[in-house]
Amino acid sequence: MITEGGEMLTLKIEQMTINGHPVLCPECASEAFTLDGTGFIDAFPVRGNCWQSHSWEEPLITLGGLKQIQAASTGRQRAEDEDTFAIVIGGALIEGTLHPDVIVDDLKRAVRDVYWKRIIKPGLRRQKNRATRAVKRPFKQAAAAVTGAAGNTVASAKAAAIGAAWDWQTAGGNPDPDYTPEPINPCPVCKDGYIQLDTKLHTNTRVRCSVCHGTGDID
Repeated sequence: MITEGGEMLTLKIEQMTINGHPVLCPECASEAFTLDGTGFIDAFPVRGNCWQSHSWEEPLITLGGLKQIQAASTGRQRAEDEDTFAIVIGGALIEGTLHPDVIVDDLKRAVRDVYWKRIIKPGLRRQKNRATRAVKRPFKQAAAAVTGAAGNTVASAKAAAIGAAWDWQTAGGNPDPDYTPEPINPCPVCKDGYIQLDTKLHTNTRVRCSVCHGTGDID
């Protein structure tokens, strides 16, 4: 906020108003600047210096005014506090905020934030993710087992059906002991689905039966 070296006082201003009007750098309109006073007499003038190295003389504030601001500043107790001031010089109300000095709570907050955000919180997140994966894994395994068992059951049923059909239809297979072949009703018109014609008019004397349609049996 204010440092003292010999007879020099420097006040770091974040923002300042005089009777509600903002005090800005006359060159770049910066609201942040320093007020520097030197000497042994309170009536000595002070100079403003902004961060872009612009310098000017403050006509209203003197070295004595800097001391009043120093005495009127509220200071900071917590990290979220602002260091403000309000004084009256020559009937003009001068209010503003000083650049914050580092306090103990700033250091505590910095350590806490770094420790929490970079160490504790990521560690907790990793633990939570591991726990979540550990819980989900048995469910996934169980689901996979059920799905696999169901798939194996279906596959086995299909294989059994195909195997039985193959055995029934191939020589040397194992027929179903409960299988009873359907009775065959031979066609009374033809022999093996064909009719032999007794004629010399056609070269092809053997034609397919139109009664059984060449199957040799009828329903």
